[in-house]
Amino acid sequence: MKNKVYITDLDGTLLRSDQRLSSYTTEVISSALEQDMVVTFATARGYISALSVVSDITWRYPSILYNGALIYDGLTRSVIDGYWLERDISNEIIHVGRKYGITPYYFSLDVDHQERVLHESLQREGEKAFFHSRPHDPRFMEVKFLNCPPDYRTLALTYIGLHEELEPIRHEVTELFGDVIHAHMMPDYYIPSHYFLEFSHAKANKRDGLQLWSSHMGIDLENTVVFGDHINDVGLFEAGGTRIAVRNAHESIQRLADHIIDSNELDGVARYIQQQMEMSITETIL
Repeated sequence: MKNKVYITDLDGTLLRSDQRLSSYTTEVISSALEQDMVVTFATARGYISALSVVSDITWRYPSILYNGALIYDGLTRSVIDGYWLERDISNEIIHVGRKYGITPYYFSLDVDHQERVLHESLQREGEKAFFHSRPHDPRFMEVKFLNCPPDYRTLALTYIGLHEELEPIRHEVTELFGDVIHAHMMPDYYIPSHYFLEFSHAKANKRDGLQLWSSHMGIDLENTVVFGDHINDVGLFEAGGTRIAVRNAHESIQRLADHIIDSNELDGVARYIQQQMEMSITETIL
């Protein structure tokens, strides 16, 4: 069992559509971890946000957060490594959005390496819905005028809105900075008709994030088993050894997959890991 390690996306993959883990998934992954299997997650979420939905499991190994921008050890609550967007570029991206009447959520690490999400007064539907979906989240802080503080490290700048509102921002920022940044736009899972537009360091993606994680862990990429469902998991599939899509996955992910398993609603990831544990036990007996 130690020959393979398992890295799963959360939303749409491990989590059900209500943003919860089933009792079956919790039991299986907890059992796998107790048997010294390496299981962790790679998500667009930050640590506090991820913990709010998967805390029923005691995760023993570092996770890949913010779509690859941050490698984080949840046991010691410490930053292992990451990719930060330069301050001047961060401020210019904020300026571009402001021209179109939109300011982003500013995801960052402060001088004490704590997660912070700065934002201006929330006026728009999508921004409010995102904020209210994370009640009592200590990362969030409203500021009068958003910019990148000199002692903060930028993880991501995230705009939330309709596609036609965000596309001009995506286009202009991409024209300005090209390969220096990673720009990613995808439909929001939970806010109807809305999209996320995220800007981060060029290497802040799940491909480079998985490579950085595996380097720190001393694990060959060919020994990784990755699970995903959406286009931000393409990089995870490009770098991973065995690529597994849940049945509800985007068609581009299914095309890249080595195997397609049950959907997130049917606990596909946990059922696959359970099968691997049972196979290992059988092989040991034989």
